[in-house]
Amino acid sequence: MKAVGESGGYGMLIGPHSTAAERDEFRARILAEPRNYIAQPTLALSAAPCFMDGVIESRHVDLRPYILSGEKVVIVPGGLTRVALRKGSLVVNSSQGGGSKDTWVLDAHHGPPRSVAPEAGL
Repeated sequence: MKAVGESGGYGMLIGPHSTAAERDEFRARILAEPRNYIAQPTLALSAAPCFMDGVIESRHVDLRPYILSGEKVVIVPGGLTRVALRKGSLVVNSSQGGGSKDTWVLDAHHGPPRSVAPEAGL
């Protein structure tokens, strides 16, 4: 459930991951102002390996592509990959404890990116 006037992960309840007390509180909010809430299915986010506290662990991620619209519509390679930093969380918003990851787009004509030695300062 989401509040229609909120953004950034505020004013929402992820039902399958909530407690009975959280559901009761949200139910009261909805009954008080039903027009202020919408239902949305829980999305099946992808997962990616993340280096967390010295260990590689799976975290949920979503990709926000960049699309430029003008005389032509251009989908820019890459985008913003948002990541849920808390284990098991589906919330990827930075304002709610999420983060971001590099998004690499490999061009078949140029091969993988070259590695840079850490001592090179790049």
